[in-house]
Amino acid sequence: MSEAHGIRRGRLRDRAAAAGSDAVLVSRPANVRYLAGSAPAGAVVLLGPGGPENDVLLCPRTPEGVSVEGRPDEYLRISVLPTPGADAAVAAADLAGAAGAALLAVEEHHLTVARYRALGSVAPRLKLAELGSAVEQQRIVKDQEEISCLRTAAEITDQALGELLESILVGRTERHLALELERRLVDHGGTAPAFATSVGTGPNSGRGGHRPTDRRVEEGDFLSVGLGAEFRGYRVEIGRTFVIGTTPADWQIELYDLVFAAQRAARESLAPGVEYREVDRAARQPLEAAGYGEALVASVGHGVGLEIVEDPQLAPSAMGKLDACVPVTVEPGVHLPGRGGVRIDDTLVVRPEADGGPELLTITTKELLAL
Repeated sequence: MSEAHGIRRGRLRDRAAAAGSDAVLVSRPANVRYLAGSAPAGAVVLLGPGGPENDVLLCPRTPEGVSVEGRPDEYLRISVLPTPGADAAVAAADLAGAAGAALLAVEEHHLTVARYRALGSVAPRLKLAELGSAVEQQRIVKDQEEISCLRTAAEITDQALGELLESILVGRTERHLALELERRLVDHGGTAPAFATSVGTGPNSGRGGHRPTDRRVEEGDFLSVGLGAEFRGYRVEIGRTFVIGTTPADWQIELYDLVFAAQRAARESLAPGVEYREVDRAARQPLEAAGYGEALVASVGHGVGLEIVEDPQLAPSAMGKLDACVPVTVEPGVHLPGRGGVRIDDTLVVRPEADGGPELLTITTKELLAL
């Protein structure tokens, strides 16, 4: 991966140079990891003036030492600040100014006002420019190593969910089930849960991002789960809905089939060149036609990677078109207040039709099972 990190830094350097900046400061943790292979707490990446030999990962010194997350790029110089508590971003600006940089591109959207002012004061002759979301945009299309990490994260997630489905669920609380799922994710090789695991039963089912409560699973409930594993920094998610202990009621079958059809339509629409909002529309149209427009989520999906929510956003007003090798979620859902609802969520990678169409990473069955 070291070669890949160097290529990423080179692309960013070229983009910044085209805009007139001769140095770049990256401070957002996910972006630091993308460029350096590691994201110690508070670390920043400086693409120094003069070429890649001046690139450096600056890390703050703490009483506990430097906490390294990931595997640092072996070709990238690492510098630990000598003074405990020193701000790595300010140190990077000072270093860029001393190296003769005239214009430093920074991630203004990640810096506080106080921190931004500190950058300007440490090197008064150094002008600051807005880098914008250049790194986030670069992260949208994944390379094969990144996709391999996502596949492994999906396999871990499917394993954890599959084991839970084989256990006795009636009488257990949402909170207990969520904790068990998170333990299983780690047991199967995940670094950590990709996000806070959601378990909703009965009237809580179908809510996106529902925080588990002490409500116990009852016969006849809808049970909806949302979970995902992190593996080497890369995150996926899956969402499934089941019925507990009995034959599903007619309204449950009808609602499930409708959400499933919407999710399938969105999945099948994924292809290079398709507009983001067209994917959202593919899922939204059948649900709106059935009268569930007001119960819909604001977006049918989003990109995933080093963060669980990345660009692109698959939403009604989203601008842009899909590329190949972009991993996204497709997660329509309908929640009926007081009754519950259905969410079905998969992580897929956009592929051309010639390559077989979208690659499904999360493969746990989407059949409406009675557990």
